[in-house]
Amino acid sequence: MSAVEVLAAELGEPARDIKLNLQSVLASTSLTPAQRWGVAIACAIASRNVRLQVAVIADARAQVAAGVVEDGVAAAAIMGMNNVYYRFRHLIGKPSYGDLPARLRMNRILKPVGNKVDFELYCLAASAVGGCESCIRSHEKVVLEGGLTEEQVNDAIRTAATIHAAAIAPEVA
Repeated sequence: MSAVEVLAAELGEPARDIKLNLQSVLASTSLTPAQRWGVAIACAIASRNVRLQVAVIADARAQVAAGVVEDGVAAAAIMGMNNVYYRFRHLIGKPSYGDLPARLRMNRILKPVGNKVDFELYCLAASAVGGCESCIRSHEKVVLEGGLTEEQVNDAIRTAATIHAAAIAPEVA
């Protein structure tokens, strides 16, 4: 049994749907294994549940290259910063903040270890968890322009939603 399956088995009856959805989104979808696991890693980290992070990363290491794991972690870290900053700019509603330089390093977005479009997909999914409209719109545009389909974006966001639900399910079970 995989680490995520062990964790899912511990979810109580109130989280039965989450358990089933978790199995589904981590199985075959329109996403490649690298996309699926990179999204899962970024979202597990963004959801801040250490047990889930450890389980997802352990399972991912058995399925994909180390660079995918590294990029998933990096995407979560960068979006942890950007989601706060750009969500503030959006929510405050003052154009003057948009005129100020961000002065936040984001070089990894330009030079990920693996595929750039996949990295942007990880960022998009982590931003969905982080709730940043500006980041969501920006990364969705890049992945579509990079050749991914709306079905792939939808599957990434389904994965993000399910991973996030699995992160909070033990708290409410």
